[in-house]
Amino acid sequence: MTLLLIALAILGGTGVLALGAGRSPRLAAGIAALGAVVAAVVGLGPAIESLRGGEAVFTTVPWALPSGAVQIGIDPLTSFFLVPLLIMGALCGVYGFFYMQAHWTRRAAGPPAFFFNMMLASMVLVLLARGAVVLLVAWEVMTLTSYVLVAFEHEEAEVRRAGWVYLIAGHVGVAFLVGFLLVLGRHAGGLEFAAYASKPAGGAFAVLVFVLAVIGFGVKAGIVPLHVWLPEAHAVAPSHVSALMSGVLIKLGLYGILRTLTFMSPTSWPGPVLLGLGVIGGLLGISLALYQRDMKRALAYSSIENVGVMLIGIGLGWWAAQTGHPRIAAFGFCGGLLHLWNHVLMKGLMFLGAGSVLHGAGAKDLERLGGLLRRMPRTGASMMLGAVAIAGLPPLNGFTSEWLVYLGLLGGGLEARSGQGVLLFLVTAVLATIGVLASLCFVRLVGVALLGQPRSEPAQKAHESPFGMVAPIVVLALACVAMALCARTVTPILGRVAGEVLGTPLDVAPAASRLGGLAKISIA
Repeated sequence: MTLLLIALAILGGTGVLALGAGRSPRLAAGIAALGAVVAAVVGLGPAIESLRGGEAVFTTVPWALPSGAVQIGIDPLTSFFLVPLLIMGALCGVYGFFYMQAHWTRRAAGPPAFFFNMMLASMVLVLLARGAVVLLVAWEVMTLTSYVLVAFEHEEAEVRRAGWVYLIAGHVGVAFLVGFLLVLGRHAGGLEFAAYASKPAGGAFAVLVFVLAVIGFGVKAGIVPLHVWLPEAHAVAPSHVSALMSGVLIKLGLYGILRTLTFMSPTSWPGPVLLGLGVIGGLLGISLALYQRDMKRALAYSSIENVGVMLIGIGLGWWAAQTGHPRIAAFGFCGGLLHLWNHVLMKGLMFLGAGSVLHGAGAKDLERLGGLLRRMPRTGASMMLGAVAIAGLPPLNGFTSEWLVYLGLLGGGLEARSGQGVLLFLVTAVLATIGVLASLCFVRLVGVALLGQPRSEPAQKAHESPFGMVAPIVVLALACVAMALCARTVTPILGRVAGEVLGTPLDVAPAASRLGGLAKISIA
């Protein structure tokens, strides 16, 4: 825990130093990027240790404000989200140092560097929070700092509109979160997570708690129909900010929903609710992504689709665990949680790649691109690999996690009662449709942007981005390959996280065995 507090201090301290060094753009941006990297190095140790089976650690710091103390802690559920946050924060920090250089001649480098590091720090604190007050403060800081970064180019009307939509949507979510935490606090007699868990919500009260949580956290996660801000904000934010928001920030909404499940009595109905939201989000998100001309907007809608896939897996896992189908629960939870990690890598790669295209070709409109693979070979090749992965095609990592979800749905359809089984088979068909549309979407995106002939003068004069921008993209591309080959090795981690949510151990051996066989096929 001490190292994580040090990582928080590093992020906050380097952010303030960057703000103070604003007259020297290179120094300000360099301090912030170095802070993100050092914080990741310092914080990854305890996070990985917790994932590998370390005991949950909690710290209480007395203070004078209501609720009496600051409570923070780390457990497998926290660490599962903390690891990708720290890694993506470091990669996006390095990328941002080079990406933002084009703005240094007309803007100070200190403020965006400061807000980037403060956004990282607030996201870390959201995960460490073990009480309502700390969670709400961190959530609000995360919302405000990300808003400032989304509205970075505020002289453009489109950017101002996107910023306002994001800010309003974010605070609608905060209002529901306040209600969620206060309702739970009154029921439990305290505002600490330990009090919530000691007196779990049940019956009709659990329905109220779950609805408040799904709306409050679901706004940030981009769950349909709460997704309105997501394509607007991701399309206009600086690309390293879009990558961090799509890769990690929206996942904190899913973290909140998973944490909420630990405050509820065991009951099966939240599973079908999450599964249904996932089906709607997956189908709508990828359908809207198909006809977008703006590359980043298409990627944003794809994020809505992928959140839907995660919800399908998690919802299936929760339902199966509560209805006596542990094998199906293993497939559902492992598929949903593994897809969460995979999406961090895939969408981070694609957004950073889109930023490289914007830097090298001066456009993100697909109709003004073309022929970029020849002119930007490293960026283009990495994006082609990312497109295969995020479309869920074998043998890359997007396929491995979606394959587990398919196995869970098919197995659940065979094991469940007739009516439930038919519904699960229908969900399987919808997931297959989503997969087909995702393949079409990314074939179109890659084909139009990277292949063929240039369709504008900027595309004809496109050039490869600097090494500092290309390196994080290549790292994420290699990580996608590694996750496909080594997916089985992370199943014990997935089992510990699922056990934390369920409150009881989950045997993930069925999922591990299937992933082991898939890895052998991929290597062959």
